[in-house]
Amino acid sequence: MPAGPDFAPDIERYEKELTRNVVPFWEAHGIDHEYGGYFDSLDRDGSVWDPDKWMWMQWRKVFMFATLTRSAYGEPRYLDHARQGFEFLTRHGKSGDGSYCFGLNRKGEPIVAPYSIYSEAFAAMGAAALYKATGEDACRAEADSAMANYLRRMANPKGQWDKSLPARPARLSHGVYMILANLGTVVKDCLQSADYEAQVAEAVDMVVHCFWNPERRILFENIDPDFSVDMESGDGRHINPGHGLESCWFILQYAERNQRPELVPVVADMIKGLLDFGWDREYGGIYYFMDALGRPKLELEWDMKLWWVHNEALVATLYAYRLTRDPVFLEWFRQIDAWSWEHFRDPEYGEWFGYLNRRGEPTHLLKGSKWKCFFHLPRCLIACIEQMKLCADEGQQGY
Repeated sequence: MPAGPDFAPDIERYEKELTRNVVPFWEAHGIDHEYGGYFDSLDRDGSVWDPDKWMWMQWRKVFMFATLTRSAYGEPRYLDHARQGFEFLTRHGKSGDGSYCFGLNRKGEPIVAPYSIYSEAFAAMGAAALYKATGEDACRAEADSAMANYLRRMANPKGQWDKSLPARPARLSHGVYMILANLGTVVKDCLQSADYEAQVAEAVDMVVHCFWNPERRILFENIDPDFSVDMESGDGRHINPGHGLESCWFILQYAERNQRPELVPVVADMIKGLLDFGWDREYGGIYYFMDALGRPKLELEWDMKLWWVHNEALVATLYAYRLTRDPVFLEWFRQIDAWSWEHFRDPEYGEWFGYLNRRGEPTHLLKGSKWKCFFHLPRCLIACIEQMKLCADEGQQGY
């Protein structure tokens, strides 16, 4: 049997990017030492261009600093960074019913109502990761509280802030189930809890059996309550390849940790289908949004190339390669890796650009905003390093 790929140079490259480029950028510029929490909106050089604080980004940073604390790259100060963020958010971020507001000003005063269920998702992730790093009961209680709120809100994610009227078709959203698939793994690992296993298993099966369409080999973002697809509307035909690829590696992780080997070949085919559909064969890179029938997209940014989409694709292809040893996934990883490092990386100021046009040229030089922060890229680097090291340890044996 031929030897597997030599990932040693890649591991060194990814570790250097994490420890010498990405983490130092956010540690130097992203922590609010005066009021607590973090600065989200950073310009190319790290200067703050807006002081408001966005709940998704804030809790994601708690998660990343807590995760780094217990990694091979941990430093004692990372725990301080995570803990001060946790204290700021639990003191200022909650509304009256325990849900998290979407946005705060720099001092911590609410500026946007808690209309997004994903604020709870990232609160659960961040608090759970901090509990694993500290063992502090307050962190565990916050993780359980946020998780309970997330599950409570799944049937009506936006609640009273939903602008839809009764005549609008009801949809099931892939994102709600995708996030729960990952939340289940994080919470189970960090809290050593089996409290949510039934709900997580249901979410995984929903993605694989309802949102994934094996005939078309694409994963739909919105389906009808009877699990059918509305091919007459743009909303029904909406495809987000990056979301699908992120969902795939979440499910591979779930399958491996929960002895569900039957999921692996299905998810492997999902990754192949999404990349075959979503890769730009003229300019390279993965499209942001697509239409299942190739019809027009309302979103003007549909053909842009975003950092997080490529981050998730890197993890998905490496994870699938390790579990299947199918060389197609290694080829895809090499292709996505080369394109990403050439186009997204900023060699002058650190961190990666987030937004490129179709040709791969930056359209925004910012490094942080209400949608981009210290999360997708460092998580990708850590996850890819882990998968590459496991590939070397396991030799040529697949799952």
